[in-house]
Amino acid sequence: MSRDNNQDIVINVQNVTKSFKLPIDKASSLKQAIFNRIKGERGYVEQTVLRDVSFQIHKGDFFGIVGRNGSGKSTLLKLMAQIYSPNSGSITVNGTLIPFIELGVGFSPELSGHDNVYLNGALMGFSTHEIDKMYDDIVDFAELGNFMEQKIKNYSSGMLVRLAFSMAIRAQSDILLLDEILAVGDEAFQRKCYAYFAKLKKERKTVVLVTHSMDSVQMFCNKALMLEDGQITVLGKTSEVAKRYREVNNQVAEQIDSKDNIQSSDYVDLQCDFKNDVECNSLNFSVNIISKMDLDDIVLTFVIRRDTGEWVYRFASDEKIDTSINLKNGIKKQFCIKLQNIFPNGRFEVIANVKKRDRTIEYALEKVLTTFEVVNQSTYANDQYWKPKEEYTID
Repeated sequence: MSRDNNQDIVINVQNVTKSFKLPIDKASSLKQAIFNRIKGERGYVEQTVLRDVSFQIHKGDFFGIVGRNGSGKSTLLKLMAQIYSPNSGSITVNGTLIPFIELGVGFSPELSGHDNVYLNGALMGFSTHEIDKMYDDIVDFAELGNFMEQKIKNYSSGMLVRLAFSMAIRAQSDILLLDEILAVGDEAFQRKCYAYFAKLKKERKTVVLVTHSMDSVQMFCNKALMLEDGQITVLGKTSEVAKRYREVNNQVAEQIDSKDNIQSSDYVDLQCDFKNDVECNSLNFSVNIISKMDLDDIVLTFVIRRDTGEWVYRFASDEKIDTSINLKNGIKKQFCIKLQNIFPNGRFEVIANVKKRDRTIEYALEKVLTTFEVVNQSTYANDQYWKPKEEYTID
């Protein structure tokens, strides 16, 4: 089916504007409030959160929505979920839709985790028999086996979100709306979320993800948009959206902390040698990292993406190597990686980032190291798409 066919559109947002009335009435009594109203003084200001927003989401899209806090992301998601209604414009949804916007809504704090599973399951439309069959899987995913008989009010926020997410993913729908659910929970739980997202992507489920994580956007989304002050500034390739998002955040960070007067590009130089070994069916990369100052506890991320912006491979040193990586001023450190060539035919870019381990500082950002093309590929297998065999060293 053509991507331009209207029957393929599952969410159609056309010229949507949304505003809210924010109360400012300082009347100290009912009498004063009535008097202000008679004088024509309004007790509120009107804030426009979204302005003339239009886009379409097609069946099978993994669609990202990004923007800084206050840009209108969550409002847009709630409009698509029909929690809010637009002041003008229209939103058409074709198919069943389930929003994961506020995980834990519907839980009773005075009931145990066990009882809340059955309560929440009933609210989601499951029968007791269906919940019986999925109960063990819900508990195992949430890793709460020893806590299910405790009351929810005694759960930590991480425990609550694990249980809520484990429940939410059991729901069956055509479209999923996800709002920042990865921001809560420990690293192990986030890896489970990533695995679930990979499953949704492989099954070509329609997903809308609101997030601040550009890694998530580029790893899973095939298209995205960025909101700034309630308007779309970039719509399309995830690489272009991620680039704009990082530019905006870097501008803000530089304004806040300008005393160092050092741009991210001033910290580290990156160079890359590439060889396609046809006989061994492998792609060989050698990345040289030369720092202009001593840097401790850094992380190297190495990404291969299609020319459409979609990631096909990602390596992060802190996920693969237990020891910290430190850089010395002017001393070259070399990262070598050999990948099994299971990538499909097409053109690809190799991008590297160097960041502080806690991600608070970016020393080299979205640097394109090289490009290459895969042709006459005969060994590509779809179920291996994200997991080529790899060998790597950091010297």
